Amino acid sequence: MEVSKEPQKKAATTIEAPVLASYTDFRQYLSDYFDYKKHESAGALRPYTYSMFSVAANIKSPNYLKLIIEGKRNLSNEMILKFAKALRLSREDTDEFKCLVQYCQAKDPLDRNQKLKRLSELRMQRQMRAGTFNTQALDTVPNWVTWVLYTLADQKDVDFELGALMKTMKGRANQEEIKKALSRLFKTGELVKDSDTGKVRKGRALMVGGPNNGPIPVELVRKLQSELIYLGLESLYQDQASEREFGAITLSLTEREFEKVKFELRQLKKRIYKDISVKREISKGDRVYQMNIQLFPVTKES
Repeated sequence: MEVSKEPQKKAATTIEAPVLASYTDFRQYLSDYFDYKKHESAGALRPYTYSMFSVAANIKSPNYLKLIIEGKRNLSNEMILKFAKALRLSREDTDEFKCLVQYCQAKDPLDRNQKLKRLSELRMQRQMRAGTFNTQALDTVPNWVTWVLYTLADQKDVDFELGALMKTMKGRANQEEIKKALSRLFKTGELVKDSDTGKVRKGRALMVGGPNNGPIPVELVRKLQSELIYLGLESLYQDQASEREFGAITLSLTEREFEKVKFELRQLKKRIYKDISVKREISKGDRVYQMNIQLFPVTKES
C-alpha cells in the first residue's frame, strides 16, 4: 500500500538588510534596500513603495528613487542628505554614502580614482574605530612610498635628504610620508646608512607583514592597490609615451583559462624581479619604475 506524502511547505525566503560597506555601486545598494523593504512589508496592509521612500526623503516626485536606481538621474549633495534620511543612515553612514555616490558619479578617470581612494580610506578608518581592523598591519605592511624608497637604494647617485627625495619622486609623496617611510626602513634594518661614506644601501629584504599580525585586512589591500593604480593614471597624464608602456587586451576566458593566466602572470613577475635583482647586485639602475599587472572582469557570467 502506497502512503501519500503531505507536500512540504517551502521555507520562506529571507532577505537580509543590505550593508552599505559591502557596496561599490550606490544604485545597487538602493535597489537592494528597496527590495529588502518590500520583502519586509510583504504581509502589511501597506507594502513598501517608491512613493513611501519619497515621502520619507521629503521629495515631491514619487518615483525619484526608481529613476536613480535605473541611472536616469544623479544625486546632488542636497539629495544625498535627503536619501540618507529616508535610508535612516547614521552620521558616519551618511558620510560613507556621500563618498560612495561621489565615486560612482565621477566621470574623469583621475577624479574617480581619487574618490575611490577616499572611500577605501574612510571605510578603513571606520573599521579601526570599531576595533575590527588590525591596526598593526599599518606599520608592518609597506605602502608604495616605502617600496619606492627601498628600491631607490638600487638607483645610482640618489640623495636621501628629504627635499631631494621629494624632487626625485616627482612630488608624488610629501615630506611627512617620506619621513615616516624612511624611519620605518632604517628602524627595521631594511635600509642602512654607511657610517663612513653616508651612502644608503639595502640592509635586508623588505618584509611584508609579520608572523604575529594575522591576515592583512581587505580594506588595507584595496587601499594599497588603489594607490598603485592611481600612480599609473598619473603617469598616463604626466609622463611622455616614450617613458612608459601601457597596453591592454580584452579576452573571453573560461574559469580554467583564467586561473592559468593568473598563474603565468605571477610567474612572469617573479622571473622579472629575480633577473633585475641579480643585475642590481652588479650595477646601479637609472630610474625606479612601477610595473602593475591587472586582470579583472568587465562582464558578468553568462
